[in-house]
Amino acid sequence: MRNDSRKWGTLVIACLAMLMLSVDLTVLHLAVPKLVEDLDPSGPQQLWIADVYGFALAGLLVTMGNVGDRIGRRRLLLIGSAAFGAASLLTAYAPSPELLIAARALLGVAGATIMPSTLSLIRNVFTDPVERTTAVGIWSSIGAAGFALGPLVGGALLNEFFWGSVFLINVPVVAVIIGVGTAVLPESRNPAPGRLDLPSVPLSVVGVIAVIYAMKEAAHGGAGQVPVIVAALAGVAALAVFVHRQTRLAEPLIDVRLFRNRAFSASVGSALVAMFAMITMSLIFAQYFQLVLGWSPLVAGLAGLPGGLGAAIGGSAAGALVTRLGRGGTVAAGLCLAAAGFALYSRMGLEVTYPYLLAAMIVASAGIGLTFAVVNDTIIAAAPRERAGAAAAISETAGEMGGALGIAVLGTVLNTAYRAGLDLPAGLPSAAAEQARDTLGGALTAAAALPGELAGAVTAAARRAFVDGLQTTVLTGAGILIVLAVTALFALRGVPKVLDGDTADAGDPTGEAAEAARA
Repeated sequence: MRNDSRKWGTLVIACLAMLMLSVDLTVLHLAVPKLVEDLDPSGPQQLWIADVYGFALAGLLVTMGNVGDRIGRRRLLLIGSAAFGAASLLTAYAPSPELLIAARALLGVAGATIMPSTLSLIRNVFTDPVERTTAVGIWSSIGAAGFALGPLVGGALLNEFFWGSVFLINVPVVAVIIGVGTAVLPESRNPAPGRLDLPSVPLSVVGVIAVIYAMKEAAHGGAGQVPVIVAALAGVAALAVFVHRQTRLAEPLIDVRLFRNRAFSASVGSALVAMFAMITMSLIFAQYFQLVLGWSPLVAGLAGLPGGLGAAIGGSAAGALVTRLGRGGTVAAGLCLAAAGFALYSRMGLEVTYPYLLAAMIVASAGIGLTFAVVNDTIIAAAPRERAGAAAAISETAGEMGGALGIAVLGTVLNTAYRAGLDLPAGLPSAAAEQARDTLGGALTAAAALPGELAGAVTAAARRAFVDGLQTTVLTGAGILIVLAVTALFALRGVPKVLDGDTADAGDPTGEAAEAARA
């Protein structure tokens, strides 16, 4: 009974930590206007304030997952949580843009210690594969719900308090994680970790950060920019050297042989594309709600909250569906459900009834939540338990890359369609026309400085072009999800419903023989 209490207590702490991190990823977007007014950062500083957290987090996930395997996942989670709380205080009270950027970078470093620790702890305390699938489904649901909760929390706090309040809320959460986690969390680590290969660390950090930077910059100014090309080449080269080095090490940071396992590699790809869809739609709808429909940040946050509920429903159903449909069938069903939601989104226009939007949101988010739950469980289950931290880090890194790739690909589709469909009125000053062609937000800003009739014409044209672009973008996303659903159905065919990497034959690094034996 005591073991059961500690087991489910571990899940609660892991979910609370994941909720804190996912809220923190989205809560800053609403604070930017007040932050800019208070600190007056330059344009490049604004970009670094927004992006440095994600860069630091993504770049260090692989390293921190391995550190947790070596020093203990419980220890790393508690240390990282304390650092996250301290960095949140520094961020909230940063007196200048430079110090805010530094504090956000520290938040990313701390977040990189927490993310893989939560999933690897679940992998180690839930030894029954069926219970583990359920636990990972709950964990995934809470993480997805945090993305929807972030704008609501941010909107509510910013209505009453200063911009730093969106970071101060982390402090009491960290106190609970440390206080309860010290008593509840069991320690686990790799009993024979070997030596950490130091040259692999900068290779992984530089490779991941450079690739994500290139994808984000490509979304803003196009893939032909010199900085984008340089960053992409540097990132790919660093990752190629990193992968080659891992194949020659007795104790690699990442056991690249895991990618020979169909269950593992297909799940990593599915996680990447599912995050690709979720992050992109989160950013697009933030603009649609506020700039097209004219809702306040708080109302926009409330409107998006049911998306978190849909993700929770999908994630919670994962365990039961896997036993009926198998892993491939369940992932394919989740991706098809998400594609159906995206197709429903394509019917949105300048006006929309909320019940219709609600139905589309729940369908899409339930599909994504279901997909995340199964692929995350498959990724950590396909790896031996002593390598759980490294496997969890791969899952999280795929998610971070998927988010950046989604912004680059679907963001580019939206921007291209917006500019192609924008029909500006005659007589518009060239400076205003250039600003209006950049983004919807730029068009509304330009219109605010124009005479009434001309301002109304620019606003109407920009909103119509954005909605047309949104419809093209979501249909593109739906097509991508359908292609991935078919791919996942075949790639995960024959993978056991009950999967445990610890039972794989050590002489069969691909896992295929063990999978066939258990099928």
